[in-house]
Amino acid sequence: MPRTFDCPKCGAPVEFSTDPTATVRCNYCNSALAEPSMGRPAQVIHLKIDTSKANIKFPKWLLLLLLIPVLGIVAGVISMIAGFAPLFLTGNKNSVPRSNTSTSKPRGGTISEPAFANVLLKFGSEGIGPGMFTDARSIAVDGAGNIYVGEYSGGRIQVFDANGKFITQWIANAKMPLRGLAADRKGNVYVVQSGKILKFEGQTGAPRGELTSANGNGFDDVAAGADGGLVSAWYRNSDDIVRFDSSGNAMKTIKGAISSVTDRSELNTRVAIDGRGNIYALGTFNNAIFKFSPDGKYMNKFSGEGEQPGQLRAPMAISVDGKGRVYVADMKGVQVFDSDGRYVRTFNPDNGHASGMTFNDKNELFVVDRTKVVKLALAE
Repeated sequence: MPRTFDCPKCGAPVEFSTDPTATVRCNYCNSALAEPSMGRPAQVIHLKIDTSKANIKFPKWLLLLLLIPVLGIVAGVISMIAGFAPLFLTGNKNSVPRSNTSTSKPRGGTISEPAFANVLLKFGSEGIGPGMFTDARSIAVDGAGNIYVGEYSGGRIQVFDANGKFITQWIANAKMPLRGLAADRKGNVYVVQSGKILKFEGQTGAPRGELTSANGNGFDDVAAGADGGLVSAWYRNSDDIVRFDSSGNAMKTIKGAISSVTDRSELNTRVAIDGRGNIYALGTFNNAIFKFSPDGKYMNKFSGEGEQPGQLRAPMAISVDGKGRVYVADMKGVQVFDSDGRYVRTFNPDNGHASGMTFNDKNELFVVDRTKVVKLALAE
């Protein structure tokens, strides 16, 4: 299993490089880091730009000559505006005053966020008490609407009802990072820790067994399907995807799901499944989404690394709504794609980042952002 250390900026796990003098980069916040060594903790590297050589001085008389024509142009424009202003003010005395309410798009051509995602519920704060979180990155909802929130460190799972009221909490594995969380319609909760998928009774935390594969342990994420089955990402020596039936039996393995398409290894895969059983794999190192049919056939690849709309920068989570739209959270917010991978829009869930996402039966989106949970109603 690769050796990791915690990013000093966001707390995410970062793999040690093979060269101890090299600079590594955090996959979650994209910070440049110096690895810990000789008792020194990991540090964020702040790049400095030397601007001393760019201090070019010009003679004052030359600047004055350049400024005179500019001042003349500005004065001429002001005079023209002053001359035509009375015509506009008195040209139509019977005109109706313009309303302050506008239905046009705001500047930049973007559509206002409330038109697409409206906050229905918000709960949580920073802390260790009931209903409080320290580093919550995983969220799941069962068939009854109960909400399960998992913290990355400490293995704590908190249980809430559909209205966000705290019910109880239980601990999965307090020593290992919690990498994935899912809930089926019967109220079973599946937790991914230390490469294993462990099954629990959601309301009590009582153990209900472990899901296994012929390849052994090595799981890194899990998502529940509408049929009671599960899909899981594999990370140990391969970026496979394993699909389980409703009884927990491994029925299909997609070998090298991402690396076989890109010829580039993938060390952190997040998975989602839609109502038709199509599987979506988010390659966080490849900054792309890969779509597979229910029987594991590769169908499509979309997005890529970049800052433009539809491109990804440090993606963290993926989910699919009841209409087949694909939601991917990265540093810019939550980006939405249609089922064929065409970019639709980006929105910001309550001015935060989505560490984890899931949908309920009402097609309402639940987002967990380290210390809070937000439920949103989405436009049709």
